[in-house]
Amino acid sequence: MLKNAMKQCGMIAILRGVHPGEVAAIGMVLYTAGFRVIEVPLNSPEPFESIRLLRSALANDCVVGAGTVLTQAQVIEVKNAGGEIIVMPHSDATMIGAAKQAGLACAPGVATVTEAFAALAAGADILKMFPAEQLGPIVVKAWRAVIPASVALVPVGGITPENMAAFVAAGASGFGLGSALYKPGMHAEQVRLNAEQFIAAWRAVIA
Repeated sequence: MLKNAMKQCGMIAILRGVHPGEVAAIGMVLYTAGFRVIEVPLNSPEPFESIRLLRSALANDCVVGAGTVLTQAQVIEVKNAGGEIIVMPHSDATMIGAAKQAGLACAPGVATVTEAFAALAAGADILKMFPAEQLGPIVVKAWRAVIPASVALVPVGGITPENMAAFVAAGASGFGLGSALYKPGMHAEQVRLNAEQFIAAWRAVIA
């Protein structure tokens, strides 16, 4: 399911700080713009409730899940809330295994080739290259020379519509989008405008 969602749109929306009272409206504008993967970081207010609300509001072809997942107990809570993907800032093999055992997709954070291959061996579905500001397109290109083309490399951190093209040219498969797409307190209309800018840029760079 994650692969199909990423084929439709290679960008993951990160709603750090979102509140349950606003999450359905924000999720809907993201979905309408073209996003098909949305994560609620667990350091947001009432994140499991937001995940439940997103899962209820959005079509089944949209993958909903959690970011900043740090414990195995949280993996189970995400699953119980209807989440389908676990996104992590690190690449702890035990956590990846817990996600896969729960039947969830997993996107661990990796910053070295060694971490990347260890994460793949543990069962990672896609690789979150984090932080993208530090790694940059040069590192993406170097990784792509040794990591199979079938493995999605998804830079996260500091991605804007303006810098996407360089990453894609280097071999990036998609992106995780945080504060440039959504910040706490941002109204759904502003998120819609941001989402449309990112979607237009994405379509331009993959055309």
